[in-house]
Amino acid sequence: MQTEGFNKYSFKAELQIVGINPYVFLPEDILLAVFIQAGRNKSPIPVSGTVNGKPYRQTLVRYQGAWRLYINLLMLDNSPKRIGEIIEVGIAYDPIARAFTAHPALTKALERHVQAKDVFDGLTPSLKNEIIKYINNLKTDESVNKNVDKAIDFLLGKGRFVGRDPLQHNTK
Repeated sequence: MQTEGFNKYSFKAELQIVGINPYVFLPEDILLAVFIQAGRNKSPIPVSGTVNGKPYRQTLVRYQGAWRLYINLLMLDNSPKRIGEIIEVGIAYDPIARAFTAHPALTKALERHVQAKDVFDGLTPSLKNEIIKYINNLKTDESVNKNVDKAIDFLLGKGRFVGRDPLQHNTK
């Protein structure tokens, strides 16, 4: 199968969880094939494919020494409640750049909280994108505003956000 000029590989895997994040491990031969397609074996690697026939775009990442394909709610309905289920996954390297624009409410909040903006600017690109995508996917203004406040607190080291403990950083 071809996906945007790259071979698509298919496999079945058990849905597992680390923290609050459902994921699957890729079979070693498929993981190596994706590395070859990507021309690298360093995280993150953009991929696309299908989960149980539903198309997705995602990033393959290495976490705690293991490569994982995280399965979010957009990829698989109720994924956190389906741990242990065997799912069908299609995957291929996806060379299309991932660019995410912050929600205007987040941008305004960061402008008002300079220290939080400094911390945000110093985050890894993947954590920045995780925060941006989380807020962008909220459906109501009330949810956006509530979670922007939580994000600012998180950046200031005052609370959990996106399933992560408060950031630890030096305050001068």
